[in-house]
Amino acid sequence: MTEQRKINPWLKTGLELGPIVLFFAAYVKLKDRVFTIGGTDYDGFILVTAAFIPLILISTGILWKLTGHLSKMQIVTAVLVTVFGGLSVWLNDDRFFKMKPTLIYLLFGGILGIGLLRGQSWLRHVMEELVPLDDEGWMKLTRRLCVFFLALAVANEVIWRTQPTETWVYFKTFGLTAALFVFFIAQSRLFRDHGLEDGK
Repeated sequence: MTEQRKINPWLKTGLELGPIVLFFAAYVKLKDRVFTIGGTDYDGFILVTAAFIPLILISTGILWKLTGHLSKMQIVTAVLVTVFGGLSVWLNDDRFFKMKPTLIYLLFGGILGIGLLRGQSWLRHVMEELVPLDDEGWMKLTRRLCVFFLALAVANEVIWRTQPTETWVYFKTFGLTAALFVFFIAQSRLFRDHGLEDGK
């Protein structure tokens, strides 16, 4: 089994968020343009999606090479970007790529929900080293995160189906990231009440 190696946290953040930032910047630049390739017209969003697929795979590969480890979420994200981004480009239909966040959040919310039905916190296996909590704390956090993921899936569906592409891009780039940040900040009381001492 490959040993997980530590890397500079700024480099890690850059590899994880860099492709998303570049996707947003390229979309803003190309959103109003149409490109004719092989006799078929592609709007800027489709071309940016086509460039995003190899970019996310390269950044994920570099991250794996440097750390010797990828989280399940990183692997699933890379696979879904490739599959649904590829479908969007191949069929010249942006709906497939817009569905990707919905599927990611449904998948992880569903996995956490199955664990809860079994009386277990599967989140604990992923985050225990980062967030030491007692048993009750893990169950509470897992229930909340499960509901939160399902709510994000619904929100993504509502946004992409009812709003222009530009609104969805802003929502995906900033809204989803901000929502995750706010969610974990809002759990500060749970972390305080159920956190374990370092020595335990």
